[in-house]
Amino acid sequence: MRIARFSDGTNPVYGALEEGSTRIVGLKGDPLFSPVEPSGQIYELDEVRLLSPVIPRSKVVGIGDNYSDTPIPADQRPEPPIFLKANTSVVGPDDPIAIPAWSNKVAFEGELAIVIKSLAKDVSVEDAPQVILGYTIANDATARDAMTGGPWSRGKSFDSACPLGPWITVDPTLDVTNLAIRSYLNGVKAQDSSTANMIWSPFELVSYVSRQMTLLPGDVIATGAPAGAGLVQAGDRVEIEIEGIGCLTNPVVRA
Repeated sequence: MRIARFSDGTNPVYGALEEGSTRIVGLKGDPLFSPVEPSGQIYELDEVRLLSPVIPRSKVVGIGDNYSDTPIPADQRPEPPIFLKANTSVVGPDDPIAIPAWSNKVAFEGELAIVIKSLAKDVSVEDAPQVILGYTIANDATARDAMTGGPWSRGKSFDSACPLGPWITVDPTLDVTNLAIRSYLNGVKAQDSSTANMIWSPFELVSYVSRQMTLLPGDVIATGAPAGAGLVQAGDRVEIEIEGIGCLTNPVVRA
């Protein structure tokens, strides 16, 4: 099942659709905070505007240096580097990534993202699946010229720095430890890897982060980017594909 958040021209609505289907079954309320119950409304995918499938009430947690195909040797990474992205940085599919006026080096980073469904503190690796609602795609956009000499917050949290979408895939049979992940800049392949190349698996990351800070329903963990991420400029278009989840596309503009 895929959980989407979308606009039909009025207020945001949640809905569910099966893989391969274009028919969205409307849901009553937010499935993170209320039982999944059909509203009786049916929508067609091409007649609605998809929004970010989740608006984190608390935080987006980012993970750095999590792929073995990036330049830093795995043995030099004893623990996952973590950082926060402001929840105000979240936008949805087809929303523009707006390069801030103060930056000239914004990069895209295609990543698998985990959506948390329940309060999680000191969760074991084995119990991590129980606190996960599902998975979506994140573009961990980064103003690299604001990342030196201090905290990462400025470079990671500018408005529009965290596109999410196109929906949340909820599928207990999905093997998130072995999914193809690719990105394209203006149609040219940039990232081409697999979550099998992660140093820390999604379940290990949920456990690790939950030992550092309490995770709340709707929190998102962006699990790190494989090699190939690069700089963007106004007029570019970034597409990120993850096997079994979908494709997240965003244009780039100058704020």
